[in-house]
Amino acid sequence: MAGAADHLRQDLDALAERRARGDLREKDFQRQLMDASVALCRAVVAERLGHGETVIAEHHLVHSHFQVTQSILQEPEQSTVSFFATELRLIRLRGAIRAGQAPTCDEADGTVVDELPYARVRGLARRGQRRWGEAAVGLGAAALALVLGDILSVTGPLLVASGLIGAAHGLLMPTRWIEVLTVGAGPEPAFAIHGLRRKSARALVAAVRGGMRRSGGTAGEPP
Repeated sequence: MAGAADHLRQDLDALAERRARGDLREKDFQRQLMDASVALCRAVVAERLGHGETVIAEHHLVHSHFQVTQSILQEPEQSTVSFFATELRLIRLRGAIRAGQAPTCDEADGTVVDELPYARVRGLARRGQRRWGEAAVGLGAAALALVLGDILSVTGPLLVASGLIGAAHGLLMPTRWIEVLTVGAGPEPAFAIHGLRRKSARALVAAVRGGMRRSGGTAGEPP
């Protein structure tokens, strides 16, 4: 008998077919794709929960990965990360959204599920990293505009300004996340909670701290 996850996979297949036929605007497709993908993640996690165990916080992120050798007309592959905090543990789903393929949230699209009981969490550490790639692209665009100054007499100054702004953003606004530290060897890669300004991220961190307190761990503020 098909479960909720299987029904949602069928819905996602139908959604991809509607897009391929041109029945959906791209904006509407992307919105429905995200909503259905999150619902599928919830259904997959629900199948793993024990009796009486419930999800008290969740947080979802999508990261785009554009390859240098990739055509600018080709949609970049997107990696997805979803966290679910229950009363007992933190669950992470890592998957991918590929152009022309409906996500399945299983081995077919490379989804990996990791679990971390709060009893194995020894702390939360605040991390940060400058966006060197963004800074390099910005400086490269500015340098190119300067070299082609005679050709780009109108757009050149704008390209220089936007490139320098992009480089400054990458250097002055580093990526920040909270890493979940474990007792002993933990899942690889380590649990990293990005998007800290979002309400869902703050709720997830609060849920992890609460789980650590109940399990007797350290639940103070990240350093």
